[in-house]
Amino acid sequence: MTNWRSILKILIIAAVCLAALLVYRSLSRYSWDEIEESVLSISRYRLAGAFGFVILSYICLTLFDTLAVRYAGKPLPYYRTALASFTSLSIGHNVGMAALSSGAVRYRFYSRWGLTPEHVGKVILFCGVTVGLGLATLAGLAFLLDMRRPEDLLGLDQTARALLAFACLSIPAIYLVLCVTVRRPLRIRSWNFDMPTLPLALGQILVGGLNFACVAACIHQLLAAFTDAGYLEVATAYVTANMVSLISHVPGGLGVLEATILGIIPGTAAIGALVAFRCLYFFVPLSIGLPTLLVAEAYYRRQGRQAVRTDGPLTSGRPFS
Repeated sequence: MTNWRSILKILIIAAVCLAALLVYRSLSRYSWDEIEESVLSISRYRLAGAFGFVILSYICLTLFDTLAVRYAGKPLPYYRTALASFTSLSIGHNVGMAALSSGAVRYRFYSRWGLTPEHVGKVILFCGVTVGLGLATLAGLAFLLDMRRPEDLLGLDQTARALLAFACLSIPAIYLVLCVTVRRPLRIRSWNFDMPTLPLALGQILVGGLNFACVAACIHQLLAAFTDAGYLEVATAYVTANMVSLISHVPGGLGVLEATILGIIPGTAAIGALVAFRCLYFFVPLSIGLPTLLVAEAYYRRQGRQAVRTDGPLTSGRPFS
C-alpha cells in the first residue's frame, strides 16, 4: 500500500506540472494582441452566459460522483463528493487520461473517507460510463433534432444523421435494458462490478447528457459573437470532437476542439471563442482546483499528525497521508 501511495503522490505532482505546461503551451501559440483583440470582440453578456454554463456543467459533474458513491455502496455528504469531483476533474480535464489523472486525485480524497481501492475503482468506472452515456445521448438528440438542413457543419446528410442518431441513442437504451435484466456481476480480477439499479442508470443518462449540453451551450454562446451557427450545429460538432479527443486521450482535447471550432469559423475570428472557452472551462477551474488540492492535502496531513499525537502510533488507526 505504501508503494501505491508513493506512486499516487508522484502522479499528482506530475499532473500539476503537466497542467501548468499545458496552460503555457495553449496560450503561447497566439500573440497577446491577437488574444486581446479577439476576446474583446466577445460581449460581456456572452462571456457571462458562457461562464454560467461552465458553472452548471461542473455542478452536473459533481452529481456524477454523488451517484457513483451510491453505486459503490458508500454514500457520502454532497459537499465531500463535490470537493473530490471538482478538484479531480479540474485537473483531469487539463491533463488528459482522466481515469488515471483524476482517478489518482479521487483516490486521495475517497480513501480518507472510508472507501477501499475497490470502491474507488467502482466510482471511476461509474463516472466513465456516465461520460459515455452523456455523450451518446446528446449526440443522438442533436443529430435527430437537426434534420431541417440537407447537410450539417460536418458534411453529413440527413440519412447519415438519422443513422448516427439511432446508433447513439441505442447505447443508453441498451444500457437501461442491461441494468434491468443482468443480475450477474462483472468480475475483474478479485473485484466485482454489478450493473446499477434502474434509478441510478436513469440518473447517469440525465446528468451525463445535461453536462455535455451545458458545455455545448458555453461554446455556442462564445461562437455567437462570430457566427450564426445554431445550438444543435455546435452541439453536434462538439460531441463529435469530444469523442475523438477521449479516444485519443489528448490533454484537454488540445488540437481536436481547435480543429472543430476552426472548421465552423475559418480564420482568426475563432481565436477569441477558442481562447475564451479554454480560459473559462479549463483554466479558471484549474486555477481553483490546484490550490484546493494543495490546501486539502495540507489539512489532512495536519489532521493525521494530530490523530497520531492524540491516540499514539499504535491506536491512531489509518494514517491520512
